[in-house]
Amino acid sequence: MGVLTRSVVLGLAAGGRSSTGFAVPALAAVRGRPGAGPALVRLLAGAAVLGETVADKLPATPSRLLPPVLTARVASGALGAVGLSVVEGRRTGAHLVALLAGGVGGWLGSVGGSTWRTWADGSGPDALRPDWRAALVEDAVVLRAAQGLVESSDRRRRRPRVAVLYAQPADEAYGHS
Repeated sequence: MGVLTRSVVLGLAAGGRSSTGFAVPALAAVRGRPGAGPALVRLLAGAAVLGETVADKLPATPSRLLPPVLTARVASGALGAVGLSVVEGRRTGAHLVALLAGGVGGWLGSVGGSTWRTWADGSGPDALRPDWRAALVEDAVVLRAAQGLVESSDRRRRRPRVAVLYAQPADEAYGHS
């Protein structure tokens, strides 16, 4: 997938669970790395996603479409997509594409998720009621998308371009032995 598709997918996931916008690039950056630092990153990212997943089911949780909440989800999608673009070693121009596509995806994911939950609770099948059942389906979709991005990012990560300069003796440079 290109930067545009990956950024929209991350934005959609962040629209569903805003913590995925930051968890995905963090987990992609430490994927396959041993040590205490990467383990701590994995623990904190997992705790953030788990905490939000639980909090989303509480009756006091505000609508994701309220201006401050929606703004946070759009920002999470946009900034998370830039982070993923950086982790993947993409060029600078791709970061701007990621920012815009991730933000649009964050908005679409927020509105789409809210629409899904409203439909499921009102007109949807009985199997999706009460609302927390539809929320679990949303969680599964969001978490699978996030997992797919992290797993495929490991294969896409590029090494930074570094020029290697070295000196060779003047005699060898001019063909003298």
